[in-house]
Amino acid sequence: YDGTGRTLSVWIGDPESEDVCEDVGDDMILMKNAGGQIIGFEKLNVALDPGVPGLTVEIISSPERARG
Repeated sequence: YDGTGRTLSVWIGDPESEDVCEDVGDDMILMKNAGGQIIGFEKLNVALDPGVPGLTVEIISSPERARG
């Protein structure tokens, strides 16, 4: 979280592989690799209330895709 820029960036892949960013509206930007896979997102205009020490993040693992 960048309090000065009021942005929250979340990477779910290698940030070094970022090739393109896509503005999808609602103050949301998707970061994609050269293959078009989403490797992260950035939420713009995020403001924490005064006195809030930070953000709580919950990580949820999804089951592996069925192999066919």
